Parts: sequence; C-alpha cells; structure tokens
Amino acid sequence: MQNTALTETHTSLGAKMVPFAGFNMPVSYEGVNIEHETVRKGVGVFDVSHMGEFLITGANALDLIQKVTSNDASKLINGKAQYSYLPNDKGGIVDDLIVYKIEDEKYLLVVNASNIQKDWDWISSHNTMNADMRDLSAEYSLLAIQGPKASAAMQSLTSVDLEAMKFYTFEVSDFAGIDNVIISATGYTGSGGFEIYCKNSEVQQIWNNVLKAGAAYDIKPVGLAARDTLRLEMGYCLYGNDINDTTSPIEAGLGWVTKFSKDFINAEALAKEKERGIERKLIGFELDERGIPRHDYDIVDGNGNTIGVVTSGTMSPSLGKGIGLGYVPAIFAKPGSKINIQVRKKAVPATVIKLPFYKG
Repeated sequence: MQNTALTETHTSLGAKMVPFAGFNMPVSYEGVNIEHETVRKGVGVFDVSHMGEFLITGANALDLIQKVTSNDASKLINGKAQYSYLPNDKGGIVDDLIVYKIEDEKYLLVVNASNIQKDWDWISSHNTMNADMRDLSAEYSLLAIQGPKASAAMQSLTSVDLEAMKFYTFEVSDFAGIDNVIISATGYTGSGGFEIYCKNSEVQQIWNNVLKAGAAYDIKPVGLAARDTLRLEMGYCLYGNDINDTTSPIEAGLGWVTKFSKDFINAEALAKEKERGIERKLIGFELDERGIPRHDYDIVDGNGNTIGVVTSGTMSPSLGKGIGLGYVPAIFAKPGSKINIQVRKKAVPATVIKLPFYKG
C-alpha cells in the first residue's frame, strides 16, 4: 500500500484511512455529510495525490496526444486544460484524463490513480513518433481546494487573481510561499475551486498554509467519501464504475469530447457507432421513494424484467434522496421515463432525470 506525502498528517487529524487504488487514503474526517456540505457551501481541501501525472514534451508531443486521446488537443492554448479520454481499440475506454498545455511542446496528462501503469503502458505502446515521456506520478502531490469560498479563502496565498481564473484554465505561479506551482481552476465537485500541483517535498507547507489561510472561512479537510457524493450529484463518471475498458464512450455520454475532425485510436469504429445510433445509454435517476441505490443493483422495468444495472449510487446529501447512474436501453433513457431499482427484495420506483442532479 502506497502512502501520499500527507498520510501521517491525515492520521493525526483523525481521518479514517482506507485502501484506494493501491494507496492509503483518507475516506472521511468528521463524516461524509458534514464534509459534503462544507464543499457545497464553503471551502474544503482534499489530498488527491494518488492521481497520476505524465509529462509529454518535444516536437512530437502533440502528435502523440492527438493519436491517443479523443478530444482535439490542437485547440489548446498555453494555460488551458481539456477533459478527454483514452479510447482503446475494442470500443471501450482505457481511462479518462485531463490534458494541460503548459507551453508549446510541453503537456501534462493527469490520469486516474488506479490506471497509472495501464495508461503509461498504453500511451508508450503508441509512441511511434518518439515524443519524450516522463512519469512524474511518484514525485508530485495534488491538493483540490473546492467550494464557492475557495477564491476568497486562498487569495492571500498567491499573486494570481483567483477570482478572474476561468474554468479549465491554469497558471504556473507562486502559491503558499512556493514558486512554480500549477494552480488549476479545475475540480471534480461542481462547486468551483482549484487544484494545486506541487512536489512531494512542498506539499506539507502548502497544506499547512491552506488550512491557516482558510481558517477564517471554516475550511475543513475532506475525504474520498464526500468526493464521491459530490461528483455523483454532478453526474460525473467515475472510472471503474460508470466507464471502463468495455463501456462505449458514446453510450457513456462522452460524445462531446470525441472529436472526429482528427484521427485517433478507434476513431472510425466510434464514428460508425455514433452514426448508427446507440442501443443503450448512461442515465441519471432519482428514487421516487425512500431507498439507497448501490453499485451493481439491477434496474428493472414495470414487469420486473432486468433492463440494466446501477453503476454509481448514493443518498444525495444535497437533495436528501437516492440518486444514481446506470446503463439502460435507449427507449428508457429519456428524462421523465419511469424505471425501478431493485433494492434488495423491493423494486423501488425511480425517474430518469437530466443531469446534473445538483443545480447549485
């Protein structure tokens, strides 16, 4: 089990630690509902240093990224990031990721912790153009400072005008007394905020200063349990649950980051699938009655026939009702459609809704 540079700090704060993607990670400190509300209404800080970072550089860096990712990275300007995924050659998804353009011929790919080695091997196997690749995952830490008060709480720590930063932009600048830190207006919560990339040797100083600067705004450390409820309220996919090596990106609703204006791995097959029309689709649903949908629960029709499966589900802290994602035949995917979730022995009625669940 790997530790992040802050593992001892989390333990000293009373965090409940659990194994996640090969790392010893804080799942909660005070409780998921308290931490969830902290991010929705104030500001919280997550240690997400388990994520992977690959630096792709050189004259052929963009060519490699264009080949292995679905989105069009040629549209990126310096200081801009984009959400994308790595299609495999069988119609599924190797991983979803964020691509950062640091400068011309210099890109950072941020990948999921559970897929670091798999992604590295996959991208390396397609690096026929000999772009320079470095795996920085073990050297770098990542903090997510999330919530509507994040800008105000963190402004004293940097010369960057945080309030002026647009979504999916970033700057390499000073933060909490450290130079050359990536300050990124990205996140996985839907409540705004920033992600801070720094070296492992710098993260303790940054963490301490973040908590100190945020004290006047009631900042709290937040664990992975609230990160999951926050992302699910936004309808964001979690790799390993909602998308994986066998799920179609078109069925998963990732057509918006699938750009057929360029050539990439499996582009032809995905274009045909999109043209043909999909037979099933990832939907969001809310339970009409009390109950909590969970991963792998069956989705059934009015006659009790299994029509799909729940990929992610929880009790929404913001909405006070059971919510989830799952794949169903396209005829059941229209918002307003009625389905049922098999919660143990009871088929609980549910309604398909337009994402996100949480409107802010």
